Amino acid sequence: MPYQPQFSITPQLLASVEEIAALRERIQGAAIELSWIPALQKDTRTRNGHASTAIEGNPLTLEQVRSLEEGRELLASAKLHQREVTNYFAGLRYIEKNATLKKIRHQHLFELHRLLADSVMDQGTAGAYRTIHVQVGRHFPPHPDQVSPLMFELLQWWNDYAPSLSPILSSAILHYRFEDIHPFADGNGRTGRALALWELFRRGFDSHHIFSIDEYYWEDRPAYYAALAQVRDAGEDLTQWLEYSASGLRSTLERVWRRVLRFQSGQTSKITLTPKQEHLLGLIADHGGLAPAEIWKLLNLSRQGAMNLINPLLDAGLIEKRGTAKSGKYHLRSST
Repeated sequence: MPYQPQFSITPQLLASVEEIAALRERIQGAAIELSWIPALQKDTRTRNGHASTAIEGNPLTLEQVRSLEEGRELLASAKLHQREVTNYFAGLRYIEKNATLKKIRHQHLFELHRLLADSVMDQGTAGAYRTIHVQVGRHFPPHPDQVSPLMFELLQWWNDYAPSLSPILSSAILHYRFEDIHPFADGNGRTGRALALWELFRRGFDSHHIFSIDEYYWEDRPAYYAALAQVRDAGEDLTQWLEYSASGLRSTLERVWRRVLRFQSGQTSKITLTPKQEHLLGLIADHGGLAPAEIWKLLNLSRQGAMNLINPLLDAGLIEKRGTAKSGKYHLRSST
């Protein structure tokens, strides 16, 4: 019998799904201009690789991950941290290559996990279901003897029943259930998030591979872990998890749209924007200009913390300061 997820379609969830659909349509319409897609795909791979490994504690910066994506070795960082990132890129290439695979089987999961976890596991074997008990925070995943049957049920649901749902919902359901079973001894977080992305690829939702929801999870890891744990606290009711995931996907597409506009305008090579810098650009655009003190307050940062975000944007020519030293405000440059 396949896995049977329990959830309700709430007004909040429905509103998020509608907003996501509108944003996706806008992005897909812009994707007719093919010249900038490879650059945005490269940027997305970098952000995915950085965020998903950072969630698990990898300390490499976004710029360091970009260097690895470009094939450059980092002499000053640990080999293990570099291997985690290059493994993730290999896993992404695997699901991109198999984006249209009709049936996902155990061996496909084993290969994905082997690529993601090879030589970086603390315990267990890459590419094989666990044979040991594990604990994840307060959660005790199923007995090792139950892993294979539970994964069989999940794969049956994914292949045969998930297509009847919106990929917005099915990717989130797959993500949660995989993490709940925790089928591997190590590397489940990266693998579960990769499976959710694979579902978006398979269903044609992210046909250009330019979405990176892992950044949303990484920015507030306590909220991410709390959202996963809440499902178990709610007796396996997935409703709030789906609301959280949909909110994250909506935020992701909003960022993608801003990146699309930046790539279309040619502002792609001067700076790799962090999520906080993108948020700041959005605030400046929404307010039509912000004074330094307003930025500190809105972002809840110290003066120096705010300037660490602002100065690279000034150097890249994305923003400018207008007015006097005391009363001036930061504005978007008209060329962006």
